[in-house]
Amino acid sequence: MNSTTNTGRRIVVLGAGYAGLTAAKGAGRHRAVTLVAPEERLLHRIRQHETAAGRGRDWPALTDLARGSRIEHRRARAVELDLAGHKVLLDDGSTLGYDTLVYALGSRTAWHGVPGAAEHAHPVERAAEVRRLIAAADRPGTLAVVGGGATGIELATELAEAHPDRRVRIVAAGRVGGSYSPKGRAHIRRVLDRLGVDVHEDAAVTEVTPDGLRTTAGPIDAGLTLWAASLEPHPLAAEAGLAVDERGRALVDDHLRSVSHRDVHVVGDAAAVTVPGVGTLRMGCATALPQGQYVGRLLDGRTSEPFAFKYVVQCLSLGRRDGLLQLVHPDDAMKPTVLTGAAGRLAKAGIVSVVLGALK
Repeated sequence: MNSTTNTGRRIVVLGAGYAGLTAAKGAGRHRAVTLVAPEERLLHRIRQHETAAGRGRDWPALTDLARGSRIEHRRARAVELDLAGHKVLLDDGSTLGYDTLVYALGSRTAWHGVPGAAEHAHPVERAAEVRRLIAAADRPGTLAVVGGGATGIELATELAEAHPDRRVRIVAAGRVGGSYSPKGRAHIRRVLDRLGVDVHEDAAVTEVTPDGLRTTAGPIDAGLTLWAASLEPHPLAAEAGLAVDERGRALVDDHLRSVSHRDVHVVGDAAAVTVPGVGTLRMGCATALPQGQYVGRLLDGRTSEPFAFKYVVQCLSLGRRDGLLQLVHPDDAMKPTVLTGAAGRLAKAGIVSVVLGALK
């Protein structure tokens, strides 16, 4: 048995995203695990832009993904943690005790205090709702996507390709695709132009209204505003008393244990994970999945080594016919090399298939 952590008799995992599900499956090979998540099916976040555009499909049921392991799926939501008493209060009023807790509640849409955003904008994380709203909206209609990062770019290109009768706009506080290399940014812009997407850069949103946006670059009309600006950690960790950083991400050691509560492991978007030579990891599937796999091995006694990680690539879907594979250094700094077009799309599709395979 691994001596670096308290595996205990009762392992509870909160959250069934990439990190939580892989942690549960790894630990559940030989140990009883209770997986707490309200969802019936996998929330395949890296493909939510497809669902929003009406091109998605139903992803596997969590019970199917848990088959062959000792996982019990509890369809409930954690609303309070009693860290001293080793208990989780669920939204059905019941209490769940634990010896070891894996906190993987991830992240949620960040509105940044923008007036009207929560009332009039629709987050991409509610992709099925977005799909219904687009189908019900008056045609041709204008769709505004707020956010110039990976999520916003994927959503805007998917929508423009799936709904050529709609006018699609992407609105960014800085440059669209600004974190990518010059070659990567240039290709993203070519695809946006080819698909007829209106690009509004250096246009920080100051208010969302029923008819569109007010920005630092002037008003932008929209029949439907979709929010893909950024994410923030779920607040339950900070509310419960776990040590967190200034963003609300739980501070962890090199075995992904809370620095304040050693019987709690924190993985995925909820964790501030710092790796020597790499830095503090960004939120995303690329970092969440390896963290979950690591904690699963740790709790199953298959490793006692510290968590190790380095970046290799970043990838984007740009509709169904195009994509971008951006090579990066181990610390996530951009390399000049990119793979674009059909080759980029196939590379991204391959990576997504690997992710889904890791969850099965």
